[in-house]
Amino acid sequence: MENSFPDIEIEHDPARRGATKRGPTKRGPEDFNKCDLCTNSKCCTYVTQQIDTPRSKYDFEILLWQVSHEGVGAYKDSDGWFVMFESRCRHLLVDGRCGIYEDRPSICRSHSNDYCEYDAPAEDGFDLYFPDYESLLRYCRKRFKRWTTGNPPP
Repeated sequence: MENSFPDIEIEHDPARRGATKRGPTKRGPEDFNKCDLCTNSKCCTYVTQQIDTPRSKYDFEILLWQVSHEGVGAYKDSDGWFVMFESRCRHLLVDGRCGIYEDRPSICRSHSNDYCEYDAPAEDGFDLYFPDYESLLRYCRKRFKRWTTGNPPP
């Protein structure tokens, strides 16, 4: 399969084909997969989109508008700024398994669980986290001495 994401390593693990995330298994420690223990499949309940670093008041007003929507937040980590959309994958089954595992997209195949939400909430790795309008507005008022809304584009 061709990798459409050249900077992402794609997992090609034939042993995983047809595997399930739940159920009794008789495997050795070398076959351990944290996904087997995960009960909420947190990694499949949101998507993120990297954005340009907001610098101006106008940039932050756009971000305020975005986080004003239900299920939308923003964060900054060591990789930059992101908008996060809380949205459960439509292919996630009730038991937490992937309903299209054999045909899942490359981005799903490349997801590593070496350190994931099973180990700690993603928020623990954020430098800044704004789950809602109020938290981002507080940040804007601290960052800009004269914060107002209605700022023109730069």
